[in-house]
Amino acid sequence: MNNLPPRIYLDNAATSWPKPDSVYDAVDRYQRGNGAPYGRGHYSSGEEVFRVVSRCRQRLATLLGVSAPERVVFTFNATDSLNLAIHGLVRPGDHVITTQLEHNSVTRPLRHLEHQQDIQLTVVSPDSNGLIVPEQIHDAIRPNTRLIAVLHASNVTGLIQPVEEIGTIARERDIPFLLDAAQTAGTLPIQFDESPFDLLACAGHKGLLGPLGTGVLCLTTDIANRLQPVRQGGTGTRSELERQPESLPDRFESGNHNVPGLFGLDAGIEYLLSTEVKNVHRHEVQLIERLRNGLESVAGIRLIADSQSPRIGVQSVTSEIYDPQTLATLISQEFGIETRAGLHCAPGVHKWLGTDSTGGTVRLSVGPFTTESQISKTIEAFETLHQA
Repeated sequence: MNNLPPRIYLDNAATSWPKPDSVYDAVDRYQRGNGAPYGRGHYSSGEEVFRVVSRCRQRLATLLGVSAPERVVFTFNATDSLNLAIHGLVRPGDHVITTQLEHNSVTRPLRHLEHQQDIQLTVVSPDSNGLIVPEQIHDAIRPNTRLIAVLHASNVTGLIQPVEEIGTIARERDIPFLLDAAQTAGTLPIQFDESPFDLLACAGHKGLLGPLGTGVLCLTTDIANRLQPVRQGGTGTRSELERQPESLPDRFESGNHNVPGLFGLDAGIEYLLSTEVKNVHRHEVQLIERLRNGLESVAGIRLIADSQSPRIGVQSVTSEIYDPQTLATLISQEFGIETRAGLHCAPGVHKWLGTDSTGGTVRLSVGPFTTESQISKTIEAFETLHQA
């Protein structure tokens, strides 16, 4: 007999759930009724795959404001996209500017290059409100600065960073600007071609509502010509060549695509285009504000980054009674509320917060299908656990 409470999923910053029904249907339909690879066969099922994957690329270009769909490159996750961007651009002796707020998917590739290829790295810390000050980025620029890499919004604090201003500084100095949009693509309106971004990396399985194993890297035309592929192999095109094709997107898409994932991602993007990202953002911000207002009155709970700055649907907390892992376990076992405890693959943020030595935080992150009722039950659960 199952006595578990109903599931309340508040870990959308890790991966979104639930997905639209159309996402599940698309993956199942492909797996059961098609199964062909992308770009490898001129038969009816292969041609259907080509149409759907091409449509997914076009829909992504529309959603993210990229005028040429071939400048939307498919990868396997945001980490894959960021590694392609960083390893494909940075060379020995280059200087790179990044921030203390970054996810390890940015920090670790850069630290690897610092040790293996002797690059120079400047890490800018946030101000007391958790925001990167653009002038500090400007002041860190050197003659050999070849990349500026900054996240759009923190997966720990939820705060939206001033990336337009930072990107403008980078563009004025002709320095490529890499935007980590893992937490914002699909949850915050983005117009890539109209913004001072040169590369935009994101996951397909978070705000874009696709399955795991999907990722995206958007490129300007100039960067597409400069970026070096980090994987070579079969593309299904120009098979007579022994060197990697130069045409987009084949230059960066070697090996078989995750076609089931891209069928699902196509359905997720279709849902977002019909719903509109601005409406998703409004819904998530309203829910997170309701959560924040409710938790503010819970004795023993501290809201992380208690700022009025614009944010996404992410809120971290700490407790005076429980360590983060214990709190997350109790709230899951007793109330069915699924959160994430720990450092969230972003240790620099926790060093800034002072939570790196105390187990990190408990992070609650809403999604487009989170309800007001679920938020109310979450507040009640925290109140129950923190009653004197």
